[in-house]
Amino acid sequence: MKKTNKYIYLGVVGLLSLCSCNDFLDKMPDNRIDPSTPKQLQLMLVDGYSDADYASMCEISSDNVVDNHTPDEKGQSYPNLQSYTPILDQYYAWEDANLDNQQDSPTYVWSGYYHAIAVANHVLDKIDEVRANYPSDEDQAKLDAVYGEALLIRAYHHFLLVNLFSMQYGVNSSTDMGIPYCTEPETQVKVDYDRGNVAQVYENIEKDLVEGLKYVNEGYYTQLRFHFNLAAANAFAARFYLYKRDYDKVEEYASKALGADPSSKTRIDYWKQNYTSLGADASTFYSSSSANNFLLVPKMGMIFYYVCNGGARYANNREASVATLYGSGPVWEKYLPVMISRLYVNGKQAYGLWPSWMYMFIEYTDKVAGIGYLHRMCAEFTGEDALLMRAEARIFKGNLPGAVEDLNTWVQSHDTSNNIDELTADIITSYYRQRTVQSDSHDPIPYVTPDLHIDEVCNPVNPAYTVTDEKLPYLWCMLHFRRIETVFSGMRWFDIKRYGLEITHRIGRTESRTLSTFDLRRAFQVPTESLEAGLEPTPRAAALSSESSQVRFVVD
Repeated sequence: MKKTNKYIYLGVVGLLSLCSCNDFLDKMPDNRIDPSTPKQLQLMLVDGYSDADYASMCEISSDNVVDNHTPDEKGQSYPNLQSYTPILDQYYAWEDANLDNQQDSPTYVWSGYYHAIAVANHVLDKIDEVRANYPSDEDQAKLDAVYGEALLIRAYHHFLLVNLFSMQYGVNSSTDMGIPYCTEPETQVKVDYDRGNVAQVYENIEKDLVEGLKYVNEGYYTQLRFHFNLAAANAFAARFYLYKRDYDKVEEYASKALGADPSSKTRIDYWKQNYTSLGADASTFYSSSSANNFLLVPKMGMIFYYVCNGGARYANNREASVATLYGSGPVWEKYLPVMISRLYVNGKQAYGLWPSWMYMFIEYTDKVAGIGYLHRMCAEFTGEDALLMRAEARIFKGNLPGAVEDLNTWVQSHDTSNNIDELTADIITSYYRQRTVQSDSHDPIPYVTPDLHIDEVCNPVNPAYTVTDEKLPYLWCMLHFRRIETVFSGMRWFDIKRYGLEITHRIGRTESRTLSTFDLRRAFQVPTESLEAGLEPTPRAAALSSESSQVRFVVD
């Protein structure tokens, strides 16, 4: 791959006052401070958890939504339902998304994540200076915790960026274009950056991650779930190694995050309750006192309005809903028992479904006038996610009884009826071997048993940990549960990328597009602002002319 150094816009202008680059900037404005104490550095890292939300980008690009303009099997469509912004049409068609630069756009996500990285870098740059002035053991320990948290913040946001704007880590990572890995504070708006390759980005992430894990200290957090605590840091490590296919480390770190009793890290108490309002429901789901929520981050994303509220063109409907919110499963009929009391409809059920925990919160700037900002809470890492990551690792390692144990823990934690059957190996192998369409319209089997190309995409660290006929039904079961667990979060897109799943989007009445395993459109294009500043574009246009990505037409 040709490497060139280009300028990149990282949205760091707001941080320029934290460092000096000329006489003018050396003079601090009255409302700015140069962090000079351990406490100030710690508080500064609050701004290191970005409110940018990738959920809309990824969810609409995935197979978790369909186009309501497309006729169903009965010829019914809803052309009256419109997308809220043209950029959603670009996401669904896997085109360069450049028609918006506000919330939920590549521009907002890119600049928001690099802003978080810039915050971490400024803190890391100041630590040695502050250490010299605060030699007490207590202050040194606090600075160690700040150091570890800053490294994890930097690693995590680079991890998100490379998985959004580059191809999946794997066999082509040494040549696939990466993203700039920033390790120094920025003192200019335009900085000379090298995108490098995906393998190099992963090497840098791992270096920061391993070093940061050494210094996690929960004793210095007043709001534990809003920082990289031990459970969150270990869950991040498990996810990182899951994407690298280092399954021994996945199991190691997921087990550390889950502790001795994984069932205690699930939302079982949430599912047992009834709620009088959507706000109470969502507040409980994302409660900071819940042991399940390892890391909580408020987001400015609008996916609730784009895909849920009041009816929308792109929705969790038809085959997408059957595979997630409204389908049968190996030990439940019709739909997961818990969804009976947690299922809400988008205008009317025919338009699509959405879960109650997607409800958004309002941060009022004028409560009397009803004016404010909409937020959604996001659980970046959870107990259920760690449980399913460990199950995946155990499947690939051949520990099928251990995987069944984890998968059954997930099922039982979602049971509101207290009489759901235990998930067993026999049930899994018999249920997920059915690969034909059943007469029941709620049967998800055709949509949760795709061909898996993960061994083609990425070689496992241990050559023995590959897909086999014996492991296949367990992998389908795990991916089915992951799809239910992560619906509307955007995480399905990353599973599609790492497993090389081929998906098809029917667009409008006649058009159909298929995303093949190595389709370059699996990487989002970097923002227009960065391209205009000279950053090398992500090479995805060539995919549009490949045979596997041809636009096809379907007959209604």
